[in-house]
Amino acid sequence: MAKDDEIDPSITNKYPNEYSNSLDPPGLLAFKVELKVGCPLMLLRNIEPKDGLCNGTRLMVSRCDTRIIEARILICEKFGNLSFIPRISLTPSSSEMPFRMTRRQFPVRLSYALAINKSQGQAVKFVGVNLCTHVFSHGQLYMALSRCTSFDRISILVLKDEPDSITNAVYPEVLL
Repeated sequence: MAKDDEIDPSITNKYPNEYSNSLDPPGLLAFKVELKVGCPLMLLRNIEPKDGLCNGTRLMVSRCDTRIIEARILICEKFGNLSFIPRISLTPSSSEMPFRMTRRQFPVRLSYALAINKSQGQAVKFVGVNLCTHVFSHGQLYMALSRCTSFDRISILVLKDEPDSITNAVYPEVLL
């Protein structure tokens, strides 16, 4: 560590652990996540790409421990493979705090739902699309609907006032 990067202990000792645990800086995950066997997760970092452990990979918890999560992969050709997710050290990229903060945590988030962009390249059995807010980008509605493996397992939520008006943002100039 360079001399400029050294942290003055008198600064970090001024703040109680409860305060640092309550912070939610960009680049760090939530301080506390309660996981149970069977809950779906999304991996938020590239850990082992050749084994299918990439950012956006969906997993299901098989076992939880204090230092490792055992989970099964739910997508792609690695479907069903057992994986081990370790805790890793994460440091926020930018911070207005007077000290440098690092958390050792699991790079996962509960994943009962996916954003349309995160679903790209995945196939899922059931799709529910919330269109109370219109899609905002070229091809997003197609992307959301095409992830499902069967047409009869798609559900769409629309506003009661506008049940027949769904705008799919298509820009013909993009298709030229």
